[in-house]
Amino acid sequence: MNAGETERRPWIVGVSGASGTPYAAAVLRALLAAGEGVDLVVSRASRLTLLDETGISFRDAHWQDDLREWLGRGADGKPGTFAVDVDDVRHWSAGDLAAGPSSGSYPAKGMLIVPASTACVAGVALGLSKDLLQRAASVTLKERRRLVVAVRETPLNGQTLRHLVTLDDAGATVLPASPAFYAEATHIQDLVDFVAGRALDAAGVGHTLYRRWEGELGGGSRPT
Repeated sequence: MNAGETERRPWIVGVSGASGTPYAAAVLRALLAAGEGVDLVVSRASRLTLLDETGISFRDAHWQDDLREWLGRGADGKPGTFAVDVDDVRHWSAGDLAAGPSSGSYPAKGMLIVPASTACVAGVALGLSKDLLQRAASVTLKERRRLVVAVRETPLNGQTLRHLVTLDDAGATVLPASPAFYAEATHIQDLVDFVAGRALDAAGVGHTLYRRWEGELGGGSRPT
């Protein structure tokens, strides 16, 4: 790095195999809109989910085109809903355990796992580091950086609940993908954006994804 240059400190975004790829897309769009750099890790299982939920094949060799198409879609699947610049995204293959985010010396602000499957939750809680997503999460915890885990599963069994308590004890924020209905939601995108916004709140990233509670009953149904 040359004198006077600012060190890039991205947010790491991990996408696991749980249903809920629109949540990940909303978080990624909002991070980029906020001027944040993003390091993206898309697990092998999540590529199957992405294909099933959007029809998009996420390919390492064409990841920028595939990411642009994915982020351009609304939560209803309609293409071309959003225009997104992905120039400040760096993609790391989930199998690359020598990637930057695998080391604590790699500069990063923190990590969001959106959505987080129960298998991913278990792997991070147990410190398995079986792929880059899990390893990056373990590094985030050991370096005492912010880790937001947006778990997307219902119902939750006792084993998963214990894993979530382990993550909470380790300093992570456990954030169930549970939309609220007071924020003037009129479209599926509004519900997705609420969850994405709460994940960004937990990370300390500013956004305008949803209407906040202002302490007035009926406020969510008022015209803006």
